[in-house]
Amino acid sequence: MDNFIYQNPTRLIFGEGQVKEQLAEQLKPFGQNVLLVYGGGSIKRNGIYDEVTGILNEGGFNVTEQSGVDPNPRLSTVHKGVELCRENNIDVLLAVGGGSVIDCTKAIAAGAKYGGDAWDLVTKKAVPESALPFGTILTLAATGSEMNAGSVITNWETQEKYGWGSPHTFPQFSILDPANTLSVPKDHTIYGIVDMMSHVLEQYFHQQTNTPLQEKMCEAVLNTVIEAGPDLVQNLDDVKLRETILYSGTIALNGSLQMGTRGDWASHNIEHAVSAVYDIPHAGGLAILFPQWLRHHLDLGERKLVQLAVNVWGVDPEGKSNFEVAEEGIQRLERFWSELGAPSRLADYDIDDSKVEVMADKAMANGPFGNFNSLEKEDVIAILRAAL
Repeated sequence: MDNFIYQNPTRLIFGEGQVKEQLAEQLKPFGQNVLLVYGGGSIKRNGIYDEVTGILNEGGFNVTEQSGVDPNPRLSTVHKGVELCRENNIDVLLAVGGGSVIDCTKAIAAGAKYGGDAWDLVTKKAVPESALPFGTILTLAATGSEMNAGSVITNWETQEKYGWGSPHTFPQFSILDPANTLSVPKDHTIYGIVDMMSHVLEQYFHQQTNTPLQEKMCEAVLNTVIEAGPDLVQNLDDVKLRETILYSGTIALNGSLQMGTRGDWASHNIEHAVSAVYDIPHAGGLAILFPQWLRHHLDLGERKLVQLAVNVWGVDPEGKSNFEVAEEGIQRLERFWSELGAPSRLADYDIDDSKVEVMADKAMANGPFGNFNSLEKEDVIAILRAAL
């Protein structure tokens, strides 16, 4: 494995009732002026908004609200948040929602301390030197953004979508109460499962050697989600299953699975290009694209694909070639996601071949990409066409 330094400064507060017990105390060290960031209003329907604002009011905090964060958070929303921070002398931000709300909050927190356009930070034309502190209350198990420094922002005007991050954009604290995910509808629960599995798979495929523990940890998370996911989709009000999936989503992308390795992340980059053009759900795009990325690498990644097929999907290798075992593993992944209710073709989103070149060019904006195998434009086009 590679040499590495690992540090995750986020305080993870997990369990039922922890918002009431911990929120005020966690915020107090950072100041009284709070920017409350949330999405389209689901937290008002399920009671989380009333609970949070009640705690903030009782604690004497001065609250400014920013609602309406999109599922693919947009630069325009970031700009509004930065302006609110400056106008209201915000001391600390509180993100209440899923990964999109948290990603947007990270960009606002960094943008508020930067003299230029926050898009400079996303496109890496500038490096954040600081950020306003922020905490999170997670309401959707999916992205892992509650315990990492990463963020994905879409510039809808230019149809660009990029991931970025900084040591300054780790949450100071994140409160995860599985009861707060009980109201998540079936489709978003499915997308969350796909998203966290994709995060693990991205880290599983790397070129570093002597990484048996990292690979077994990845396999353990995948096996846990595969076991609990279908039961949860059929029993959305089961808080124990919600708890298992919630914790799995955090572990999937808090850095613990990739110590000493460099995951691939090409599938995510291709999906960002697709959803920048068509604004489809991120995890829906991953469910379609990831199997095709795997199939594109059957020859190069045969050993790791065989290992995944046997250790995660239970494929019996007896009497089969490595190629056959690997292909069967890909098919089982496709079937698992499809049976959950995830899409399997770009056509499911009415996407045809008319903009394949456009999407490929956007994916190639920063040149060849992928750490397991570097992709060129022709590779991207082949994967996109196979996914149609």
